[in-house]
Amino acid sequence: MMVVHAMILMSLLFIFSYKRLGNLMAMIDEPLYPIAILIDELKNEDIQLRLNSIRRLSTIARALGEERTRKELIPFLSENNDDDDEVLLAMAEELGVFISYVGGVEYAHVLLPPLETLCTVEETCVRDKAVESLCRIGAQMKESDLVDWFIPMVKRLAAGEWFTARVSSCGLFHIAYPSAPDVLKAELRSIYSQLCQDDMPMVRRSAASNLGKFAATVEPSHLKTDIMSIFEDLTQDDQDSVRLLAVEGCAALGKLLEPQDCVSHILPVIVNFSQDKSWRVRYMVANQLYELCEAVGPEPTRADLVPAYVRLLRDNEAEVRIAAAGKVTKFCRILSPQLAIQHILPCVKELSSDSSQHVRSALASVIMGMAPVLGKVIGIDLLSQSLLPAIVELAEDRHWRVRLAIIEYIPLLASQLGVEFFDEKLGSLCMQWLEDKVYSIRDAAATNLKRLAEEFGPDWAMQHIVPQVLNMINNPHYLYRMTILHAISLLAPVMGSEITCQKLLLVVINASKDRVPNIKFNVAKVLQSLIPIVDHSVVEQTIRPCLVELSEDPDVDVSCISPPSSLWTMQIWQIMRPRAMDIISGRKGCKICRFMSAEY
Repeated sequence: MMVVHAMILMSLLFIFSYKRLGNLMAMIDEPLYPIAILIDELKNEDIQLRLNSIRRLSTIARALGEERTRKELIPFLSENNDDDDEVLLAMAEELGVFISYVGGVEYAHVLLPPLETLCTVEETCVRDKAVESLCRIGAQMKESDLVDWFIPMVKRLAAGEWFTARVSSCGLFHIAYPSAPDVLKAELRSIYSQLCQDDMPMVRRSAASNLGKFAATVEPSHLKTDIMSIFEDLTQDDQDSVRLLAVEGCAALGKLLEPQDCVSHILPVIVNFSQDKSWRVRYMVANQLYELCEAVGPEPTRADLVPAYVRLLRDNEAEVRIAAAGKVTKFCRILSPQLAIQHILPCVKELSSDSSQHVRSALASVIMGMAPVLGKVIGIDLLSQSLLPAIVELAEDRHWRVRLAIIEYIPLLASQLGVEFFDEKLGSLCMQWLEDKVYSIRDAAATNLKRLAEEFGPDWAMQHIVPQVLNMINNPHYLYRMTILHAISLLAPVMGSEITCQKLLLVVINASKDRVPNIKFNVAKVLQSLIPIVDHSVVEQTIRPCLVELSEDPDVDVSCISPPSSLWTMQIWQIMRPRAMDIISGRKGCKICRFMSAEY
């Protein structure tokens, strides 16, 4: 009987699905229905309906077919582009992947008019998305179509009366230029030169920003003449917002030119920019300078770029020093060690005591990378005399974020310079951080000890870390004692069962007698973490009695032993269950205990 009912139900479902499918097919076959929905929703006052309509363009295009999409849908979109920016942005994005819906690459040009219109709107993000979609379409178009449709569109935008069109045109030249005949190429270079001299700073900024992409498509003979002439005009612009974008052009052009041309054309510009009156331009130079060293070669770097970089490291503006300090390790890697020691290290020492916390933080995040580069050449002794004082000063900085940046790189430094250097120079610092006033530093210091133990091995840790850590358990401040418990929980998996049982476990058990409930609470959590490490006999003879004793503690949080529920195990619960049930029966205790009693 049940089988019959099931078969009837399946038949009904099939009939219902078939009717729904038939209705859907009828809707699609009706020629005007999809475009009617689109027009209706685009005119709706609700922006969400208009957005939904635009995002369904591909579905509507499939329903209309390729021909009707070209002849009806695309012209409709071209005429209805006066909408909210969010809708226009979605339209620009959708049209960028619309080639397959209009009949393929040979009809790609029909997508240009609506995107050309979007390139002229006031909202920057809409114009940028339209330019991005035009570049995607142009990259797929045939060369003949580029000449017939794409290049005329670029010329119209470049000659636009409103500045937004001219701004957008700058991002399209690198697509249009390669397929153009020689006559048109000369015209395009001339038009781009005019855009670089436009009255509107926004247009010149766009031209400066896109110069590198355009230059990559220009022939080498014209690169040295036309493009470099354009570049020189931009470097002398009276707007610093244009000049700082020209700095990016230095790096792009430097990779395209031969080394001798780079030295003669790019190097003087960079040196001048490093002394620019605008700090924003100098900031950009500090970010880009190390990339140019490889382009110009070692001799120009030593003679011109090193002095420029030193000026930036000692700049009056903190923002410039931050950018320069963040690149100090990269810069040292492309210099000879002698140059780095002679010119860069003195600046590093100055920056380690800079008045700006952010400069010191930037230096702290990269200074560790200098030690392996220089230590292999100058030796550990000279390194400790030159670089280590700056590292120590940053490690003891008054701002905790600076100290934190140093701590995170200590294991890397230790692995590259060796155990002897660490024991002699940095070991005391690592212990000092365990008693820092800031929790984040103490937490990072505990993790740092674990990573050092993994790097140098349990034997080294047993000799240099464990005794000092265990001595700190008697610190009069309970927060520091909690840090030591945390450090023990991290060290135990690295040290192994034997050392954990002989050294670490005893300290944890003794801490269970602490007068501060928070300590006892954390003791319970540490004991739970030690259970997988030690033998079952140790659990039964040492850990279980301690946990039972803690379950009788007058403090309810300690007695419930309520770490996050993810830390609970069946084994712990079986140990603590008798006490938890007593608490629950007395309507006391935490929610986790009540939950666990229900589960087990």
